[in-house]
Amino acid sequence: MFQQTINLKKVKKLSVISIFIVFILSSCASQPPQVIKEVIRDTVIINKITERYESARIAKLDKYKMSTTHYPAKGQDERVRFLIFHYTALDNETSIRVLTQQEVSSHYLVPNDYSDSIYVLVDETKRSWHAGASYWKNINNINFSSIGIEIVNLGYTTTTPVSGNPDMATASRVFYDYPKHQMDKVAELARDIIDRYQIEPVNVLAHSDIAPQRKHDPGPKFPWKRLYDEYNIGAWYEEVHKNMYLSKFPYLEKDSTTFILSVQQDLEKYGYEVPKTGIWDERTQKVITAFQYHFRPENYDGIIDAETWAILKALILRYRS
Repeated sequence: MFQQTINLKKVKKLSVISIFIVFILSSCASQPPQVIKEVIRDTVIINKITERYESARIAKLDKYKMSTTHYPAKGQDERVRFLIFHYTALDNETSIRVLTQQEVSSHYLVPNDYSDSIYVLVDETKRSWHAGASYWKNINNINFSSIGIEIVNLGYTTTTPVSGNPDMATASRVFYDYPKHQMDKVAELARDIIDRYQIEPVNVLAHSDIAPQRKHDPGPKFPWKRLYDEYNIGAWYEEVHKNMYLSKFPYLEKDSTTFILSVQQDLEKYGYEVPKTGIWDERTQKVITAFQYHFRPENYDGIIDAETWAILKALILRYRS
């Protein structure tokens, strides 16, 4: 009897422990993954124009109530007006280290590996240091009004001049390709940003577009045409307009002051910062090279030929008329 009582107590004790363990396991199993639901920095409020919830950064005071009764005012627009593409000219590991630990950054970094990862480096509401001294269509310091996407790509190598060979008499740049799997990520990211901020096609730009005197990225291998055709990203010309202007190229006047000034004015009209000197000076040639990187990558020698001129005129007709 005594032994039976002891066994009964053991059974009861084990039963209680078992129930407790089952309770813990069932509780853990039923718990969803931990999600932070409270918005720490921003406040979620209803936009009375769109009737949707949105996150807004507003002051929070201890003594006073911040009323959103009249939010939002009509007179406003997005801070972000530009999307700028870069290449890092570095490998993945070095790109991450430089963009997170030095005095340069971007909002996003797209590696060239086969993962599905895109690295977020800077909050979109903050100014990342990706553009530097820059200009587009009367706006300076594009950092203040842009989102920057850095793409891991080694940039270019420089060939060595070969004496006696006219085709290799001067050093030239050989740019690296962008793999399709990487550009698929870039395209999805860019499309999302463009849609959210309603960025105009002419404001989707290369670093070389906004800083042509010092930058070459993302270079002539960047697939602007594919992004336009498949994702409706950025600006592109109508082929029929280009062909229309091809027949009008003034071959006999291409080195005249009047024609050079007209080209410089057209480049400025499209958005570039270019001097109006009336001569094919080095600064103008660098602007033309940047334009060719973007719209005429088959030949980026910095010289205005009939096709480069026709593309420029076609773009102005479509976007700047």
